[in-house]
Amino acid sequence: MSANAMQIESRLGVVFRDRALLELALVHGSHINETQEAQNASNERLEFLGDAVLGMVIAEALYQEMPDVGEGPLTATRSALVRRETLAAVARDLGLGTYLQLGRGEAASGGRQKEKNLADAFEAVVAAVYLDQGYPVARAFVLRHLQSRLQESHAHGATPNYKALLQEHLQSKNQPIPRYRVVSAIGPDHEKEFTAEALLHDTILGRGTGRSRKAAETAAASSALAQLRTREE
Repeated sequence: MSANAMQIESRLGVVFRDRALLELALVHGSHINETQEAQNASNERLEFLGDAVLGMVIAEALYQEMPDVGEGPLTATRSALVRRETLAAVARDLGLGTYLQLGRGEAASGGRQKEKNLADAFEAVVAAVYLDQGYPVARAFVLRHLQSRLQESHAHGATPNYKALLQEHLQSKNQPIPRYRVVSAIGPDHEKEFTAEALLHDTILGRGTGRSRKAAETAAASSALAQLRTREE
């Protein structure tokens, strides 16, 4: 990877003082298992630290940029911004999968495209930036690469855009866009409760209810995302 260090730094927008940190951030545990190196030679410890740094950066940004929003919606928005699908999408934009050091089996099974591997690598890179250059640079790095998603969260208010997140998740798996159907609408017009389903082909991915068709579809998308992530753990 050392020969590609400048290329990776160009993608990241960061020049490392200690490139060994950048290299370590891209070493998957499967590579260590095959080479019999020490377990702490993988990116797992960096991932642990990066998760905390990332959470702090996003929490601080939301606190400052959404002064009239309460704790619950802020927590929901932060969760949407740091969830696996979002971080994996950022990692894809940066091309991190190309540079991951994987074991042969993991590489053969599509490890460079797996959401968990990509999200973990991005978190590890965040930690590497933090350790190499401190919190201000790490904060700028995170905000730069999550800026469009932060802006989207502002445009849609404090509620995460679960329909967009579900679509992004499915497309990352080379699946088509989900469709929605309302299966019931109960109650008088002024307080009707809708129930909707999110479907992939004819398979029900999730179900949700709400006071409007849109709210029910959003709840169904949220349910679908939660179930998909549980199955992929």
